[in-house]
Amino acid sequence: MRSGQTEALASGLGTLGLDLSGPAPDDLRRLFSAEVTRLRLEIGFGGGEHLLHEAATHPDTGFIGVEPFVNGMAKMTAALERQPLANIRLFNDDATLLLDWLPAASLDGIDLFYPDPWPKKRHWKRRFVNAANLDRFARVLKPGGRFRFASDIDTYVNWTLLHCRAHGAFEWQAGEADWHTPYEGWPGTRYEAKAVREGRPPAYLTFRRA
Repeated sequence: MRSGQTEALASGLGTLGLDLSGPAPDDLRRLFSAEVTRLRLEIGFGGGEHLLHEAATHPDTGFIGVEPFVNGMAKMTAALERQPLANIRLFNDDATLLLDWLPAASLDGIDLFYPDPWPKKRHWKRRFVNAANLDRFARVLKPGGRFRFASDIDTYVNWTLLHCRAHGAFEWQAGEADWHTPYEGWPGTRYEAKAVREGRPPAYLTFRRA
């Protein structure tokens, strides 16, 4: 990282990073300096294109962004240093730790976009979408809350559909739109553009918490 990114990372996490050493507030809106009415979580925000776009577009929604990789978090904190947003908090560790810390029925939405596909079959058990993590999603999502998943890997898309159907707490909203059509207001990402160039059309799935 460049020195400026290192400084932004230390400063940004010091101000915006979540500390899980104590219990979560009963009302997560207290985590934000902005007045927010809804709460969303993005797991693995990568370069941060989508998270920054959504936070700027929806100032009345509080966003928690998770990214364990230092380069992605450095880009995010540098961007927030240039353009501060009062409705973002950050976490730079394992998302399961955060999910277990959050209060039950506290989130309106969870986004998981282009997660590591672990393409080799013997590694599929490492995929983030699994029965245990869907239990976590079901616990922290409000009834009617949305879990959105995007991927350009066919086997992971099928895997997610099968796991959500087997879980029972999630209803695939297939009738809302063509699931090959990006979400409304979708800004795209550099990774997605690369996938399209290489002939891997993305899928955009939405599940409702029953």
